[in-house]
Amino acid sequence: MSIRVSLLTEEDIPGAVAAIQQAFADDPYNNWVFDKSTFNARRNAASLAIRCRWGMRNGIFHVAKAEGSDEVLGVACWLRPQGADQPPTWHDWAEGWRLWLSQLGMNLYYGRGGLNVKRYYIWKEAQARAQSSVWTDPQGYYFLNIMVVTPKAQGRGLGRLMMKAVTDRADAEGRRCYLESSRDVPNMHIYGRFGFHFAKELECDDDGTAIKLFAMVREPNAGPQTK
Repeated sequence: MSIRVSLLTEEDIPGAVAAIQQAFADDPYNNWVFDKSTFNARRNAASLAIRCRWGMRNGIFHVAKAEGSDEVLGVACWLRPQGADQPPTWHDWAEGWRLWLSQLGMNLYYGRGGLNVKRYYIWKEAQARAQSSVWTDPQGYYFLNIMVVTPKAQGRGLGRLMMKAVTDRADAEGRRCYLESSRDVPNMHIYGRFGFHFAKELECDDDGTAIKLFAMVREPNAGPQTK
């Protein structure tokens, strides 16, 4: 099966959302931050669609498909590096407000959809602490925010193709890459094949109900990591 990796388009969004929902249906972070008894899949799909459109405008958002097919088999979203001395631009400011207003409208229409807001902010604080500690390169990092391959397409090299679409660019620019995984096994081993190494553990603890996430960094031109 020949695979092509291309930038996400508006027409791809429903397929990308379905692929993300399928991949994260039993994800440890999702299970922790959402109340499954009140989870609203339609609200979640709307939220992901908003994020997809934001990613199209502000990040590097790829989809993987079989040649001759429009079915989305894989999704990868990267945030571009921002230098330590690079202040936010007016575009960044406007996009932040645009995202906030879109989410506000969604919440007014759907409600929270099972989202535990307290836990969401616990995670955001843990993420900010981890990134403050790990992000020491003044050039900034390519941040792999989403990487999913649908179950039926796994084992066919889609993840490798989507990964290389950006890591090759990072290597050419001499920049590091960064990600956060909600599973240590098998994800850390998988990402290690692409040159990522463990950097820091994020603990998100809500009065004893806790999860751990795992921050990983890839050095420029890094080979597979064995540990």
